[in-house]
Amino acid sequence: MNILSIQSWVSFGHVGNASAVFPMQRLGHEVWAVNTVQFSNHTGYGDWRGQVYTGDAIRELVEGIGDRGVLGTCDAVLSGYMGDADIGTAILDAVAKVREANPDALYCCDPVMGDVGRGVFVRPGIPEFMKAHAVPAADVITPNHYELELLAGREARTLSELDVALAEVHAQGPRFILVTSLHLDETPEGSLDLLVSERGGKRWRVRTPLLGVEISGAGDATAALFFVHLLQTRDPRLAVSRAASSVYGLLRRTEEAGSREILTVAAQGEFVTPTTLFEAEEV
Repeated sequence: MNILSIQSWVSFGHVGNASAVFPMQRLGHEVWAVNTVQFSNHTGYGDWRGQVYTGDAIRELVEGIGDRGVLGTCDAVLSGYMGDADIGTAILDAVAKVREANPDALYCCDPVMGDVGRGVFVRPGIPEFMKAHAVPAADVITPNHYELELLAGREARTLSELDVALAEVHAQGPRFILVTSLHLDETPEGSLDLLVSERGGKRWRVRTPLLGVEISGAGDATAALFFVHLLQTRDPRLAVSRAASSVYGLLRRTEEAGSREILTVAAQGEFVTPTTLFEAEEV
């Protein structure tokens, strides 16, 4: 498949496109990477160098790809951190161009906005843009637990509350919602859930042991892996099982190495053949 991935980029380490592109390539897909920022390293270090690109810069690159006459062969668009609302608009312009050339192309939006403990960490206007424009345009979204609650405008601490929140967000547009880093009141201590919901359909959960590593880039890899497996299989149960298994193996290897950066290259075998396979169960 050919996938247009529009996300941030770091030269050192693995977040954004630097975390998402290689796993998709390792699984045999062509990835056309367009970067929304180019930083020396991720911002968790406290200081970095580089620049944020403009919406016009994104549009120019996508137009250049279009000049090659290949947008009709693009199977999907994946987006992550947007930087500002103008970049978000440029991403949706790209989605529209791809869909015009290939009506069967799917769009996956990772609505990067914030996280538990950190709150909202993106620029003002981004959460509103996500809810009003990006999420309604998406076929698939991959929020973490905090971002799902933000989009739904309500808490989701129990399975029944989660059902309501998912219904609220499905009503905004997306057919599939993958909730990452999910920890409900019912989630056992020492465990972490990923759950995928299909609008009007079933919901599948994968439960893995909770590792002691908190590292940037894991969400970007999870979104990319789930999306490509969904594109290949059209089966959300298989997609969430394979993505969760690969990311667990990746993070376990990273924890064992004591690395501050996710071991995207060293643990690449986990993308193809995960060491541990976690099955999804219907909930």
